[in-house]
Amino acid sequence: MKSLPWLFSPIVDIVTFAGSAVLSLILLAVGAWLGLLHSDTPEWTWIVCILLVDVAHVYSSGFRVYFDRNELRRRPWLYGLTPFLSLLIGWSIYSESVSLFWSGLAYLAVFHFIRQQYGWVALYRSRGGETGRLGWWIDSSAIYLATVYPVVYWHANLPREFWWFRHDDFIAMPWDVSSLLAPLYWIALSAYAIRAINAAWRHRRFNPGKDIVVVTTAVCWYVGIIVFNSEYSFVVTNVIIHGIPYMVLVYWFSKRPSPSWHAKSFHLATFLGVIWILAYVEELLWDSSIGNEHPWMFGSHWLRGENLAAWETLLVPVLAVPQITHYVLDGFIWRRRSNPDLTKIVQQGMN
Repeated sequence: MKSLPWLFSPIVDIVTFAGSAVLSLILLAVGAWLGLLHSDTPEWTWIVCILLVDVAHVYSSGFRVYFDRNELRRRPWLYGLTPFLSLLIGWSIYSESVSLFWSGLAYLAVFHFIRQQYGWVALYRSRGGETGRLGWWIDSSAIYLATVYPVVYWHANLPREFWWFRHDDFIAMPWDVSSLLAPLYWIALSAYAIRAINAAWRHRRFNPGKDIVVVTTAVCWYVGIIVFNSEYSFVVTNVIIHGIPYMVLVYWFSKRPSPSWHAKSFHLATFLGVIWILAYVEELLWDSSIGNEHPWMFGSHWLRGENLAAWETLLVPVLAVPQITHYVLDGFIWRRRSNPDLTKIVQQGMN
């Protein structure tokens, strides 16, 4: 097992990627059993999936950037200007068109989610020393189509019972492009499976972490978006396999090496405590000023009527800054070519 190209360790990789997918599917089965697939998503699902995973994973980027003085000094202009420009551009768009703002944010999020799954495959390829061009094409086609095809299907079958941020944030396709993409989807996944089996059977080359990422991504995105037309299904299958692995990566990168299990446990408690508190504060500000969807947790609106209309144009872009900043910076902080520390860690493993 030690010779296999795990990113963290056999146990951590399996729990992180396979475990998060299994958790998603268990929650889906429980939801189906309780009759939640076509009803309002229960509050406990919102707490677990949205507050503690989705919103929290956005703030975990802080440990990679804003809580790391060495990283801040390395690229101060990038990390300083990104939040400012996110606010400026977001405010400019929102003041002109609310629907355009939310659609743009939704598509930026989709791009971020898709690229993260490709990023895991790229890290495993690098960790396993896979440099062949044919292999890259097969792996890239499989992971991209595993994510892009369900999203295209979503666009071709609007309206659905779920959405990314709000109703109508996706633009409906005038024709069913997904039917044209479906054969390529199955061909790409089949090619990946054939190549993986051939590498294991004939050459005794294994990259189980990469296989887990591709399989779990394909299953969760297909089931959550295509098989079930359900907000609950989409939330539990989409958010968990995205947010949990990202938080594991940030924690492992920012806190290694740790001298003892006691110190490592302390760091983990601090890490989770900080990002959960920040996530709670953000949702408190959203809900008490704009949304008011969870008054049992955050209380009633403190902005109403004319006051809400006066402040909304600025408040929404301000509250969206952490999310936009996370989406933008994520395209820079995990690039191995511009990050010598990450390159070294990937080559040596993160354990």
